Amino acid sequence: MVVRVDECKGCGCCVDVCPRNVLELSKDLNRMGYHPCVYLGEGCIACGFCFYSCPEPGAITVYVKEEGE
Repeated sequence: MVVRVDECKGCGCCVDVCPRNVLELSKDLNRMGYHPCVYLGEGCIACGFCFYSCPEPGAITVYVKEEGE
């Protein structure tokens, strides 16, 4: 998964719906002055909950890993 921090407005919807708790709001501000969502680096199961809950088009992209990746 990829979070484009400069597209995120820090609403936290994705953090709230993530079943694996692999997202959190950053303490740092993005260029728009929001605390963006950040991916903690591992554990994403590509369920898409974050993508579908996000009100900002293009802020979150979820990739499904193929077997063996």
